[in-house]
Amino acid sequence: MLKRAFMAPDPGLGRLRVALRAVLGVTFAVTVVQLSGLPLTASITGGLAALLALFTVADPTVRRQVHTTALLPVVGFPVLALAAGLHGLPLVRDAAFLAVVLCGVYARRWGPRGNALGIFGFMMFFATQFLHAVPAQLPHLYTAMIMSLAAAGSVRFGFWCIERRTPPPAAPAPLAGRGLARVTTRQAFQTAFACGLALAVGQMVSDERWYWAVGTAWWIFVNTASRGETLVRGFRRVLGTVMGIATGMVVALPLHGAPAPTAALVAVCVFGIFYTAAVSYTWMMFAVTVMAGLLYGLLGVLDADLLTLRLAQTGVGAAGAALAVLLVLPVTTHATTDAWIQRALRCVHACAAEAAARLAGSETADPAPRVAELELLLGRVRLSLAPLVHPLNPFRARKEKARRVLALLDDCAREVRGLASVAADPEASHDDRLAAACWRVEAAVEALTTPGKTGDTAAAPAAPDHLPAEPALAHLHDLERALAELAAPLRSTRPSPLVGA
Repeated sequence: MLKRAFMAPDPGLGRLRVALRAVLGVTFAVTVVQLSGLPLTASITGGLAALLALFTVADPTVRRQVHTTALLPVVGFPVLALAAGLHGLPLVRDAAFLAVVLCGVYARRWGPRGNALGIFGFMMFFATQFLHAVPAQLPHLYTAMIMSLAAAGSVRFGFWCIERRTPPPAAPAPLAGRGLARVTTRQAFQTAFACGLALAVGQMVSDERWYWAVGTAWWIFVNTASRGETLVRGFRRVLGTVMGIATGMVVALPLHGAPAPTAALVAVCVFGIFYTAAVSYTWMMFAVTVMAGLLYGLLGVLDADLLTLRLAQTGVGAAGAALAVLLVLPVTTHATTDAWIQRALRCVHACAAEAAARLAGSETADPAPRVAELELLLGRVRLSLAPLVHPLNPFRARKEKARRVLALLDDCAREVRGLASVAADPEASHDDRLAAACWRVEAAVEALTTPGKTGDTAAAPAAPDHLPAEPALAHLHDLERALAELAAPLRSTRPSPLVGA
């Protein structure tokens, strides 16, 4: 797990640059707020706003990212006012919090912008509970938010605009559906149920720190789409929290809130959050938990009992999320996996077709965007299959089948990348056999993605033992072989099929 988080491939040092930029942006934001003379609570709010703006705003273009960042106060201001104004009315406050939860998750149907605004609104309500903010503090909090977003934005869009040179690939469109069949609709009700349960039980555990249980339940549902994904994410969150609390006992407690070393360690935690987020949720949560302990130290309320309570509330939130995905409009792992695998396979065919057209002389054909799309779709497949390949999964046959599918899909992606690389070479020659090979790839994909159509896949021609001299044909033949071998794990009914179930 440690190796996956810190030794995972980082093409172009993208994760490293984003993490370093986040440290710079958050540090600059907090420094600006501190120099303005605002109180510590305002600095914490500003730092959180800057971190969220850098972490959650993920629109496909810089222009849209700027617009989304500018819209964050439109959501943050009224939520802060609502939460602070209801500070002395627990029942009304709790109902309002759950309404924010429901709206925040429902907003994910509007893509990256809806997701970012929904998360920001939730976290602003959460922050008022963390800081025990009251209406008299709102002017300071508003000022800190504006200053921090401006400071973080100047770093992200001015000083170090990574996305301007390397535009982020567009996220895959969410799985289709209407009404309760839509994942975002189901998740809105699931998350509201989980947070309501976490809120009720969390208040029985502690009437002062109950919000940690709600925060746990909320974040477990971020970037998940099925029952299995949510359960695995809950397990990883608890594991990361346990490790973070153990580290907090050793690191945060002895500092007693000393400003300089605490600030330095918070910067390290910010780096860890951004650097590990894409590859290990456990280590990201470890960094979040240590950072929370350090902030409690700055506020002068950190002790061993508080860290223990933090763990208990995390368990409450994770249990609430688990019950929600099991009881409230559950989305099965197989149904989600089926949809993402089919989309990945169709993208494989599109990549091959674009590359073949380019080799045939088409000036408009370009496989590169399709290859980038395939990488994102395979990321979703891996996330969807994570419950099946998890070490704690007791079904060994199903685990091996899922691992085989992932390995073969990775083979497909490798051959597609190689094919696109050959097609990009202006000296590459066209071979008449390319059209026939692409047709066989299309037939294999059609057989794998059409329910009940298995004969064509089983009979798909395998590549010869010797590779053709033409590099493009070599990649296409290896792609054929991988697609033919995928038929067995995808269509086998023992113990259950991964596609077409």
